[in-house]
Amino acid sequence: MEINGNKQGIRNSVLKEMEQLYEHKMTPQEFVSEELLRDMARFTQELGKEISVFLSRNGRVMDVSIGDSDSVQMPYMRERRSFLGLSGIRALHTHPNGSAMLSDVDIGSLKSSKFDAMAAISVKEGKATAMTVGFIGDKLDEVAIAGPFRPGRIPQRALMNEIGIATQRVSALIALKETGEETERVMLLGLNASDASMEELRRLALTAGADIVASETQQRDRDHAYYIGKGKARELSLAVAAMDVDTVIVNDELTPLETRNLEETLGLKVVDRTMLILDIFAKHARTREGSLQVELAQLKYALPRLQGEGTALSRLGGGIGTRGPGEKKIEVDRRRIRRRIFELTGETEKIREQRSLRRNARKEKDVAEVALVGYTNAGKSSILNYLTNAGVLAEDKLFATLDPVTRKVGLSEVGEVVFTDTVGFIEKLPHDLVSAFRSTLEEAKNADVLLCVTDASNPDAHAQMEVVDEVLRSLEADDKPRIVVMNKIDKMQGDIPPNDENTVYVSARTGEGMDELLARTALLLQPELYSFCGKIGYERGDLLALVNKHGKDITLEYEPQHIVLSAKLPRDVIRRIGGENGCG
Repeated sequence: MEINGNKQGIRNSVLKEMEQLYEHKMTPQEFVSEELLRDMARFTQELGKEISVFLSRNGRVMDVSIGDSDSVQMPYMRERRSFLGLSGIRALHTHPNGSAMLSDVDIGSLKSSKFDAMAAISVKEGKATAMTVGFIGDKLDEVAIAGPFRPGRIPQRALMNEIGIATQRVSALIALKETGEETERVMLLGLNASDASMEELRRLALTAGADIVASETQQRDRDHAYYIGKGKARELSLAVAAMDVDTVIVNDELTPLETRNLEETLGLKVVDRTMLILDIFAKHARTREGSLQVELAQLKYALPRLQGEGTALSRLGGGIGTRGPGEKKIEVDRRRIRRRIFELTGETEKIREQRSLRRNARKEKDVAEVALVGYTNAGKSSILNYLTNAGVLAEDKLFATLDPVTRKVGLSEVGEVVFTDTVGFIEKLPHDLVSAFRSTLEEAKNADVLLCVTDASNPDAHAQMEVVDEVLRSLEADDKPRIVVMNKIDKMQGDIPPNDENTVYVSARTGEGMDELLARTALLLQPELYSFCGKIGYERGDLLALVNKHGKDITLEYEPQHIVLSAKLPRDVIRRIGGENGCG
């Protein structure tokens, strides 16, 4: 049995004496004994700090913690709910300033941790003078207050009865709430983050279905143990308790150590940017291909985070990990994850091969390929829908489309062309996600032309274009012919800039500029033509068909043994005819 919390500067002899608090035992009808109140008040006076004691329903002391002069850190107990929605734990803590009123932090902790009860005990001159008790009320976000009561006049039986009533009340409320989808109350947390970056994190959280109640940013060098620093983390622990926050979402990828320390200090679940994006991908994956790729990315992310985890693994599903697993279970989980990664890698490789076969088949038929790439929510799916009536889901949400959709379009001077809508890019796109979605992203690498779609109405359009360029470089697709498509001009304020050599301004909603986009695309797809003179045998009708399909300025002279050809042809057609000489 150990004394937890802020023990800095406290003699070991005092801590040893405080361990006697664990020896107190309440009777079944006793909320708190006079002896426990006396000892808590004595140590509060001696240390000048808050003391908290957590009691189980059988009356045993489960935890003793030391706080500061005005607060005490609550241990992480949210996973201990077992009494039909309540934790089965009542929390008692002292107030050295003499007030018995429950603070906002007390009430927030009561609601978020679903304690049986939260009691605040005022201490003056080393004695407990009054106690106020709070219970979950008629609604989950309401609190019923009892007291203040003087020591010696505490209605012990009535308070214990109220715990039973609160249990029934909360059980009914939770059963009612579970008929609908419960949203998590989240705080957004950024380090040296711009307003635009935090706004993007906000949209990601909303896409994941979160209820955002607060947003915090910290300007400092990154603390590689606590991300924002231990002091700031302790400060936020009080804020999240007061606001009844369920989850903190961080605007960076955290190390396992940072995640564990933040969860232990804040007393709640911490989700980093990578996990948030993976969750959104899992939510939006609608095909087997998409689901396999998301699962592969999730497991690659989880594997190095197995040892020393807080609660993150339990959020992956499938029972992969639990809070504080033993070393033996960790090794079992690690082997299972590696085996599943091996299986998924094989399956995604088969998908990649199938995509490659389909691309090669299109190449054999001389079908050109155009890939729509760009930042998430730039309007790629809307453009594809306008051009092809593809019926792709197009929502004003991030990563609404994950699974690539390919549709045919007929272009004059070119013929049949396939347009493919690809998964959107984003700042700090997780490496494991890029790796897992390689077969999908290779649509961009193997395309003949890229349509780089950007939201022209977004103030950060230029920065988003840089992110797209960076991802294309990582895919070795940055040398492809491309058209910058500035979409959503219907939302732009002021005059629309004129098109230039590489940029077209369009609106997928109104159709403005779309004809020009198709014309530019057709122009890029038309191959460079070379003058050619040669001969084709009468038996090679296939070559003559190629000439008629791809050539210009064609002249044919029919001689007894062959056809004499003069035309402007693409280089690959000339190569297939077998001619090397040009026309002088």
